[in-house]
Amino acid sequence: MKIISRTLIAAIALATASVAFAEGEPSDPHVIAWEELMKKNGGAVKVLADMVGGKAAFDAAAAATAKEALIAASAAIPDTFKDQATDPASEAKPEIWTNWDDFVAKANALTTAATALDVASVDTLKVSMGAIGGACKDCHTTYRLAD
Repeated sequence: MKIISRTLIAAIALATASVAFAEGEPSDPHVIAWEELMKKNGGAVKVLADMVGGKAAFDAAAAATAKEALIAASAAIPDTFKDQATDPASEAKPEIWTNWDDFVAKANALTTAATALDVASVDTLKVSMGAIGGACKDCHTTYRLAD
């Protein structure tokens, strides 16, 4: 259970990290779209992680809604990131576009993990959230500038 807790903590930190370390607010519409999409992912993960971590009561309907939001947002990653941009406020590494197939595979791994989430109870959610944290961490470690 400690492994799941550490993974959840990492997922929450990655998902809810602010853009405070970027150089100002982005102006490029592609970068703005990337950030908006990642905020959707982060918001959905936070809802689920708060339930798992006891910060919020388990709510099956809210968990199902967050799951669907995470599935939709993660599935949109490849299309949203398809155009490279060079905005100093971007947290995206240029390696996304030089290693596109790997980036898409990592995005697809998040979609797969989100689809597999079992939101029937807090206990089943705890078990399945580890894959979400792992997928987020794997992609962010490789393709996001460090905070």
